[in-house]
Amino acid sequence: MNAHTVIERSDAAPATTEKPDVHAMVQHETVLSPRFYTTDFKALDSIDVSLVRKEWDELMAEMVSDPNKKHFKREGSFAGIIAGLEPELRAEFIDFLVSSLTSEFSGCILYAEMARRTTNPDMKLLFKLLARDESRHAGFINEALKDEGIGIDLGFLTKAKKYHYFKPKFIFYSVYLSEKIGYARYIAIYRQLAAHPELRFHPIFQWFESWCNDEFRHGEAFALLLRADPKLLTGLNKLWVRFFLLAVYSTMYVRDHARPVFHKALGLNPTEYDFRVFTICTQISRQVFPVELDTDDPRFRRAMDRLLAASRRIDEGKRRGGIGGAFLRMSGMAGAGANFARMYLMRPRRNELPATVRMQPAW
Repeated sequence: MNAHTVIERSDAAPATTEKPDVHAMVQHETVLSPRFYTTDFKALDSIDVSLVRKEWDELMAEMVSDPNKKHFKREGSFAGIIAGLEPELRAEFIDFLVSSLTSEFSGCILYAEMARRTTNPDMKLLFKLLARDESRHAGFINEALKDEGIGIDLGFLTKAKKYHYFKPKFIFYSVYLSEKIGYARYIAIYRQLAAHPELRFHPIFQWFESWCNDEFRHGEAFALLLRADPKLLTGLNKLWVRFFLLAVYSTMYVRDHARPVFHKALGLNPTEYDFRVFTICTQISRQVFPVELDTDDPRFRRAMDRLLAASRRIDEGKRRGGIGGAFLRMSGMAGAGANFARMYLMRPRRNELPATVRMQPAW
């Protein structure tokens, strides 16, 4: 789907704006920032998808056909649209784009290395296809930034970011969730703007529907990888499933509440939006996870808000500095840890895994 809607800028918009240092933004490491990962590449050689072979081959055929091959093309330039936004919205939107680009490109780098270093033909094909899609996504975002003269040197990005080691099973848990929650986030925004096109302040949002279907397919691949090895979803590994669910939800909640102007411009309340995304993600993840978090429980929601407040104390402590700032940071870290633990220890709901894994993006 191509975007043809004309985005008008107010005559009152400033003719020039100070351009942010996006390279400094991607270099800055925080707990919430997207990271680059490496893993045990040799372990990929022993992965066997025999238990899900029929569904696996169907998904690979779909991905090889490349449904979105012609999707990421546009007519004309996006130049001047971001520059014409109000300063606070401009800053938060650029932060959203840079964070999204970093996340997409980190996946591209990891997947390309996995494809290069494994001898397993199933894994080589999968990760080659994933790298293709993530490269396309990152490049599309970067073109929007380049139109504003703030594009990111992706070669610089590969050298500037630190790489963190994750075991393959942790890669599978976290990437499955990031792809599925990415779908839920993008489709929720797309549906909102389809209902309220007057709120679409940048044309890039019109690509989100087919874009998020790429994310959905990627998640399907990792769902099959997890279901192909039943021990990854039983015993003590259930505790890891709960940990990654909560870590991804918590990160999203804190990060989204740091962009209030961005969400207001989209006509979204960050709290309502995030819990809507959690609900969608919970419904989807029943295809693979034997447990789910009860995000509707008032105790869960109160703890999430307290974790957000603790995160804000940490940020305020960093800004303030000195002894007072150090006290705020320690108080915030203690509060964040306590409320994360409180949510983690809440009894999860059990889920009986379905006989077939694949789902369709019906949200």
